[in-house]
Amino acid sequence: MEEKLEVAQIMFKLARKNNWGACYDRLEHFKRFSDLKQLIKKLSKKKWIIIHEKSNFMGISLNTKYKKEIIEFIEEQIPSLKGVIK
Repeated sequence: MEEKLEVAQIMFKLARKNNWGACYDRLEHFKRFSDLKQLIKKLSKKKWIIIHEKSNFMGISLNTKYKKEIIEFIEEQIPSLKGVIK
């Protein structure tokens, strides 16, 4: 249960900053999440997150192809955000 909430929080942080598709955020901005690499790997397998490998850092963004599913998942895990994400 805790893991799903952390996943939703990571995705909400990306959505709030409008990090969809080619617009990404550095992975180092997500340090507060425990087991971050494993969570990112799971999201990448689901194709909900796009990993941007750069020479000095790694970036992540949400996959626009799964926007509806991502928003539904976030709202399901954090009900107080219903209707906030566009």
